[in-house]
Parts: sequence; structure tokens; C-alpha cells
Amino acid sequence: MKEKLSIVKIGGNIIENSEELSHLLGLFSKIDGHKILVHGGGKKATQIGNKLGIETKMTNGRRITDAESLDVAIMVYGGLVSKKITAQLQALGCNAMGMSGADANAIHAHKRPVKEVDFGWVGDVDGVNSEGISKLLQAGFTPVFCALTHDGKGQLFNTNADTIASELAIGLSSKYETTLYYCFEKKGVLQNIEDENSVIQHINSETYKFLLADGIIADGMLPKMHNCFHALENNVKQVCIGDSEMLQQSTSNFTTLTL
Repeated sequence: MKEKLSIVKIGGNIIENSEELSHLLGLFSKIDGHKILVHGGGKKATQIGNKLGIETKMTNGRRITDAESLDVAIMVYGGLVSKKITAQLQALGCNAMGMSGADANAIHAHKRPVKEVDFGWVGDVDGVNSEGISKLLQAGFTPVFCALTHDGKGQLFNTNADTIASELAIGLSSKYETTLYYCFEKKGVLQNIEDENSVIQHINSETYKFLLADGIIADGMLPKMHNCFHALENNVKQVCIGDSEMLQQSTSNFTTLTL
């Protein structure tokens, strides 16, 4: 029987709220078994970039990463946010290790090809080093991954944290019974965006089609759901979406996705 692995990705609004972040890290530290945390830090990168006079460029809600913006992302994701989170987890008795995709050759990627838009130094994931990451887990470490990958030739990339979480879950599913958690400020996927308590508790591939057709799942939730089903189709046991409370076993008010 495979050992269990929980992979938790935390959203930017949680990172920006110190009280909410502390609460989530407390819950995360108590998860039984092996675990991995994944974080971004785009809002903080924008703040620091503005202070340095580096303009944030966006297109259709997606960040363009030029050379200066990449430097900011490396400083903020791999430094400021990563080290604050790992320090808080150490205080909670969780032996965390802050990592980028370059550390231990953990996440290999290539530069996103230019089509309609040149996203700059943005990486699309090729694969993860499941052997190396598993050695860290078996040694008792809890990896904390930021939203950076590399190409093995010295180049770092800004990479979507949701995608990193999904690819880690897929890569490690051959060794572990893996559950992927997407933690953000909502309680789950909502039937009615105006009603915080209208959580759809279970979505499978069939009901997903209906929710798409009805426009209930749209906009910013679409790429997240794509990552969810991509993970499920590649041997991840289940994916959960909700706020930090879903990390407690005593609650069921969140969205669980299965095939």
C-alpha cells in the first residue's frame, strides 16, 4: 500500500493576510503523513517591483515576465515569501525546506513558446524529479515550493503555482497516494458567486461539463479546474478546493473533485 502524500497550494490572498496565513500554516503543520506546500507571491512581487520602479506588465490577466520582473520574482518568491513561510513552519515543529524548481533539480521546464503573446521568462513544466523529492520526504523534510522552475541550463522561469502543484502531484502519484488541495479565500467552487455558502461539494467529469455549459465555472476558475482534471487524469487520487478549513478532517464544506 502506498504512503499518503498531501500537496497544498496556497493562493495569493492568503499569503497577503498574515493572520490567515498563520492559521493555514498551523493546520498544514498538523496534517498527518508526508506533505508539500506550494506558493506563489504575485501580489507581493508587484508591490516590491513598484517600489523598485519596475512596472508590472499584464495581458488578459496573465503576467508578462521580462528580465527585470524575473529578478523580482526570484527575490520575492524564492526569498522573501519562501523564507518567511519556512520559518513559521519551523516554529510549528514542521521541518520545512524552501525550494525552487532548480533545487535538487526538482522541476524541469522550458520557456513558453511565443504565439499570440510573448510571456517572456515564463516556464511550462516538462516534469518533476520524483526520486529526489521522495528522498527529501522520506528523510522527514517538508518541501515548500515557490513558483520558480528551471531548464537545466542555468535559466530560471516564473511558473504558475497552480500548475506546479498539479505537476508535483502527478509526478509523485507513482510513489504515493496523492491528494491535491487548492486553498484560497472561498469555501469551494460556488453554485452562486454571490452566495459564499453555495459550495458544490462534489464535482466529477460529467457534472463539470454541465457547470461549464451553464457558465457556473468561468473566468479565473477555468485554469484552476483545468489543472485539477489534468491531475486526476494522471493518477492523482483526488483534488480538493476550498479555504484553509478544509485541511481539518472535521469539516466537509469544500469541493472535492474526482473523475
